[in-house]
Amino acid sequence: MTGTEATLQAETAKGKTKAKAKSSSKPVWREYMEALLVAVALALVIRTFGFQAFRIPSGSMEDTLLIGDYLFVNKFLYGAEVPFTGGMRLPSIGDPERGDIIVFKFPQDTSTDYIKRCVAVAGDTIEFRDKVLFINGEQQDEPFTKLDARRRDPSRNNFGPIVVPDGHLFMMGDNRDYSADSRSWGFLDENLIRGKALFIYWSWNSDSNRPRFSRIFDIIR
Repeated sequence: MTGTEATLQAETAKGKTKAKAKSSSKPVWREYMEALLVAVALALVIRTFGFQAFRIPSGSMEDTLLIGDYLFVNKFLYGAEVPFTGGMRLPSIGDPERGDIIVFKFPQDTSTDYIKRCVAVAGDTIEFRDKVLFINGEQQDEPFTKLDARRRDPSRNNFGPIVVPDGHLFMMGDNRDYSADSRSWGFLDENLIRGKALFIYWSWNSDSNRPRFSRIFDIIR
């Protein structure tokens, strides 16, 4: 074989290798599309089973949470609901406790989300005497509550003692006199829970049209 023939064969082989590599590579648009689909799938998984963002629309949790607060909710802590299974949930890491601030489906309209504080769990005896909360006969220290002395509603401010049934919670808003909670619509079925509120990631004051920078990244307690 002459040098010229060897060179021609080498060039031909090199050309075939380049052509094969070029034919096997994906178009750029397809690579971007696949990356986008993976990102969307991951976002949906995280939103469904991990964390979800919620916005506070009312003042029922003032001053713990304000209108315009945006917060992240931990959905896997209590066991996230699996879509299209009729209410089946993943195993939980922990159970709801007194003091937890929880996002849940409103029992009277499950298409609407509510957020309240859990004040009593299954087996607790709850009583309300003139706006003072008693759990199992002990008066509760609740420095986070907001009361309006002008509002007097005997049916809401005095009731019990009643026992929280199994699989249920008693929920109340921190802004006690301006909250539609378990005092009006009853016990919360734990199967309606979406997750536990974690922290505020953004807060917007619509009255002043300014962010509340001091509230950003506040842990919710």
